[in-house]
Amino acid sequence: MKRGDEKLTCELCGKHSAKVRRVTRTFGKGENLLLVENVPVVFCQSCHESYVSASTLHEIERIKKNRKQLAKSKPVDTVKFG
Repeated sequence: MKRGDEKLTCELCGKHSAKVRRVTRTFGKGENLLLVENVPVVFCQSCHESYVSASTLHEIERIKKNRKQLAKSKPVDTVKFG
């Protein structure tokens, strides 16, 4: 997956208007919450869809499986909406 401002071809609509952005995603909840930073996600400016590559999904699964060895504990502020 390429980085930066380079335009990619969207796997969903086929237009050459997708970009990779690095985002933070959460998995699980409560005491099992895992925050994964810097996840490469493809965002298409034409169809407005987003997706991750198969290799990114495999890496996320590897991270989740090995979270005890890979994760660093950080305090996280939480707020309930409404």
